[in-house]
Amino acid sequence: MSAVATPSSLTTGDLIAWAEAKLEPVTNSARLEAELLVAETAGLGRASVMAHPERALSHEQASSYEALVTRRSRGEPMAYIIGRKEFYSLSLVVGPGVLVPRPETETLVDAALERIPGLDASVLDLGTGSGAIALALKHERPGLNVTAVDSDAAALEIARTNADALGFDVNWLLSDWFSALADQRFDLIVSNPPYVASGDAHFNESLAHEPRIALDGGIDGLDAYREIFRKTLAHLAPDGWLLVEHGFDQRDALSELAKTSGMRLSQCIDDLAGLPRVACFVAGAA
Repeated sequence: MSAVATPSSLTTGDLIAWAEAKLEPVTNSARLEAELLVAETAGLGRASVMAHPERALSHEQASSYEALVTRRSRGEPMAYIIGRKEFYSLSLVVGPGVLVPRPETETLVDAALERIPGLDASVLDLGTGSGAIALALKHERPGLNVTAVDSDAAALEIARTNADALGFDVNWLLSDWFSALADQRFDLIVSNPPYVASGDAHFNESLAHEPRIALDGGIDGLDAYREIFRKTLAHLAPDGWLLVEHGFDQRDALSELAKTSGMRLSQCIDDLAGLPRVACFVAGAA
């Protein structure tokens, strides 16, 4: 990356112009991100930053801003730098120990909401991470009995932090998939499991800063699905649903895996970009 000259003044306008040039190689939203990082540094709203480019930062603030911009220029996600991410209209705490919630995962939440059988139904979120899916469902349907599991204790602490901030009651469990659930059954099971193939080049590029355990699905990207399908029927209520997020090229493989576990693919849903994103399964042969 070519060097970008240090700005000649400490006004937010000059600092943003400098940051924009520095960030252009790593993001298509360089201007927006430069403004957001100034707002974060100065404790201001983005609208105020945009309205007053002549406002000067202190030397300490400018140094802090430069450090944040440098982190972003090295590919670190914005969500980790500012410590939060919006998902389904909820502001969630995130950190390097959890996957950054993606807008496309909102497709999974939408699909789940359409299939929840009642206001007080039981829902299980497998591999909850920051708690994004579980909390979005609880926000939309407060009466749901939501259980969320993760095999990483640090991730669960972040999820609990988010639930506490929102005032949502969720049953958080440390569990390797279904291992801590005994004989519990649920009306709906939902999961955004690791599904990136181990050899995918994105692990050295856009995914380099996020926890590999939340992304790496094994050689073919399907290891987590094998475990989920193997035990889902033992935890699914009659007429219940299993909904999973998946990669754009995995639908056929998931359909075949489901058949070996006594389940069938009922519906496929694309995300807003038109890419295959969610698969919905029910018990029974195709």
